[in-house]
Amino acid sequence: MKFNEVKHFISIIIPVLNEEENVAILASEITFVMSRGSWEWECLWIDDFSTDRTAEILRKICHTNPRHRLIIHEKNYGQSAALATGFKRAHGNIFITMDGDGQNDPASIPDLVKTLIENDADMVNGWRQNRRDSIIRKVSSRVANAYRNALTGEKIRDVGCALRAFKSECVENIPVFKGMHRFLPTLVRIAGYAKILEVPVSHRPRLRGKTKYGINNRLWVGIMDTFAVCWMSKRMVYARSREVKAGPSKR
Repeated sequence: MKFNEVKHFISIIIPVLNEEENVAILASEITFVMSRGSWEWECLWIDDFSTDRTAEILRKICHTNPRHRLIIHEKNYGQSAALATGFKRAHGNIFITMDGDGQNDPASIPDLVKTLIENDADMVNGWRQNRRDSIIRKVSSRVANAYRNALTGEKIRDVGCALRAFKSECVENIPVFKGMHRFLPTLVRIAGYAKILEVPVSHRPRLRGKTKYGINNRLWVGIMDTFAVCWMSKRMVYARSREVKAGPSKR
């Protein structure tokens, strides 16, 4: 059966860290958007050891609506580890990733999923058409994005956009390291899943809480991580295979 003929289950995976002002609103938006569609769905919140009321608020949300699930890290491991935890715990055959700060608009999710299914793509990466960030974040992101594309040979318009949809099988065996989340399209391609599309998505300003990113932990670290990913792209091997079932012998 073809991918576009399968009954799909959507797993939305959201790493969060000290987002007590945003999670309830975002959870409500996700529930509204997903309840209007025909897909089965769940939303996994991966709390990366928040020190505010984020986990407490999410516990109440999950108690009220079991489609929302909460997984709490025992210490702060970082966004990439949180995503990896979500990949392991999710039940769906299509994964959606997004940030928990409210800047990614859940209203873009149906378009991402439909594009993935209708084109039988491996991944659909969002690109922030009208990005609502400070000039410093825009410039640092643009520099890092261009640098990653130049070294990895990719042509991804907005690797830094967390909002994307992809087949769950794409991330079954990818390596987990700090900064992994910045290179998901490249890692998916290395794993043998090459049909990666892009669609514009809505982007919103951060209205509540404080950003966790700056020049020191985004631009420079991202540039250094690029060298490691380039090395992996040349050295790592993923063997995709299928078993040939023996039929009756011919005489």
